[in-house]
Amino acid sequence: MNFNYSLSLLGFLSLMSISTSSWSSPAENTYKTVCAVCHAAGVAGAPKVGDKVKWAPLIKEGQVQLTAHGYVGVRGMPAKGGKPDLSVKDFAASLVYMVNLSGGNWQNPDDATLKKIDAEIVRRQAQLRK
Repeated sequence: MNFNYSLSLLGFLSLMSISTSSWSSPAENTYKTVCAVCHAAGVAGAPKVGDKVKWAPLIKEGQVQLTAHGYVGVRGMPAKGGKPDLSVKDFAASLVYMVNLSGGNWQNPDDATLKKIDAEIVRRQAQLRK
């Protein structure tokens, strides 16, 4: 076997073995590994990704409120989507991913928006403790 051909074949096979998740965004990966468990099929009333009618009133709540309340746990959704080590930033990015597939047009939150989300999380947690 030709040495150059062997290297080319090895390179090709190496590329083929790379998981498709490595080509996805971190937000999409979080969606696929955490959020899709409920949001792909609408488990326990979760709005299915792509269902613009179900997502519209949630999107109207606004990015800060929906992100913070979802992170804490809301309606039938567990806190952090059931992944205890999920950061606010990663949760927010996966929510942006789902919202944008469901009729919204959000951007990943900048530092100022993340501070507002953090403040709303604290407010919501205090409200739930009452």
